[in-house]
Amino acid sequence: MDFFTPTTWSDALAVKAEHPQAQPIAGGTDVMVELNFDRGRPTALLDLTRISELTDWSRDDDRDGTGRIRLGAGVTYARVQTELAQLLPGLAAASRTVGSPQIRNRGTVGGNLGSASPAGDAHPPLLAGGAVVEVASVRGTRQVPIGDFYLGVKRNALAPDELIAAVTVEVATGPQRYAKVGPRNAMVIAVAAFGLALHPVRRQVGAAIGSAAPTPRRTPDAESFLAAELDRSGLWDSRGALPDGVATRFGELVAAAATPIDDVRGTAAYRRHALSVLARRTAVWSWQSYRTGS
Repeated sequence: MDFFTPTTWSDALAVKAEHPQAQPIAGGTDVMVELNFDRGRPTALLDLTRISELTDWSRDDDRDGTGRIRLGAGVTYARVQTELAQLLPGLAAASRTVGSPQIRNRGTVGGNLGSASPAGDAHPPLLAGGAVVEVASVRGTRQVPIGDFYLGVKRNALAPDELIAAVTVEVATGPQRYAKVGPRNAMVIAVAAFGLALHPVRRQVGAAIGSAAPTPRRTPDAESFLAAELDRSGLWDSRGALPDGVATRFGELVAAAATPIDDVRGTAAYRRHALSVLARRTAVWSWQSYRTGS
């Protein structure tokens, strides 16, 4: 097995162009599991840990003051959890649920994206937040809307010579939450997961599911329903209580967007039920946060 250790981004892209089969590795929390269990044996590894610009994040403010966060692919969950809790609360909440402290200190958001596992914790909040994935090669850089990035189970839109450079996400302008169900509270792969983001500035809702379809996915019917109900009732401005049945119907529409399977972690029926409950509760909690400004 060849092992490449570039120290600059341009060198890393050159290696990837010359050796498109090289498996990128940063935290190694997915790659090393595959190696240890002999589920995969790449012919080459491309170590990205020495490339400092991948570990940076920055904020660019828009004219309306909302701004976007550009999160380098090498930023760890631990840093998202501690440094971005106010700016990206949904992603920070998901980061707190990833593995153990040791895993959060090593694992990266870019690695989660690259693995493209339907159960990845970062995916639902990134989808709900309307993230864009920045990918690069020696041919140049392109921006991929996150909904177009997932192609299938553990398959993504990267070309063979491309690497993930960063992901950009709008700074939260309203409440964001993440919730998942698993056999226990910590160090668990989600049986079902849900991310919600309220966008009061543009009066929209972002909602996404994980571990309940071949790819992480948004739930457009549920998003449109909740946004329309809030707009029709004037609740974005009045911050009044949710009408009876709105959260329940929202949960039903979220569950309807899922296409889960039966496996060792749960049945399809259980996953749909769990998503309905998670979405209903998350909508109520998020709206209460919006009402009180907390």
